[in-house]
Amino acid sequence: MTTERPGTPDSTPVPPETKDWTVVLDRGCADCGFDPRYDVTTTGERVRATVDRWVAVLDGPGATDRPRPGTWSPLEYACHVRDVCRIFRERLRLMLDEEDPVFADWDQDAAAVEQRYDLQDPYEVSGEVAQELRATADAFDTVTEEQWARTGRRGDGKDFTVASFAVYFLHEVEHHLRFDVRG
Repeated sequence: MTTERPGTPDSTPVPPETKDWTVVLDRGCADCGFDPRYDVTTTGERVRATVDRWVAVLDGPGATDRPRPGTWSPLEYACHVRDVCRIFRERLRLMLDEEDPVFADWDQDAAAVEQRYDLQDPYEVSGEVAQELRATADAFDTVTEEQWARTGRRGDGKDFTVASFAVYFLHEVEHHLRFDVRG
């Protein structure tokens, strides 16, 4: 049995995510209170409203501490959200530029391990997540009225419109902030 020192990352593997989170598109999220029936044209504004809270989480005590074995630390969630912004921004670009694109698969759990989210510097990640959140908010701000109905789909066949994609993305950002890191 090993004991982690306070303030050091816990290297216990985090089990892969298996839940289909697209259910929030219809039902919302009981865990974090997310309501999918919001005006999608405010997605950028709502994403920008999370930036300072994400920065505060990473600047706070315990940013690298996992609340329990097998659960990501606030730092790891912030790395995930940073990368989600990059992935979703590219997928949004594809939806706006191409006819019904199919998105390349992305294994979020493999990314966390390969990029060693647990060992990244909270100060650096703070700046990166703020930059990526703002850039993705800006990208959603450029969507025109006619473009909200454009489509794209994941490799598993799940179809999105730009509007449903915005809802899915915003839930990801707000859920991790509210529910997982309590920011």
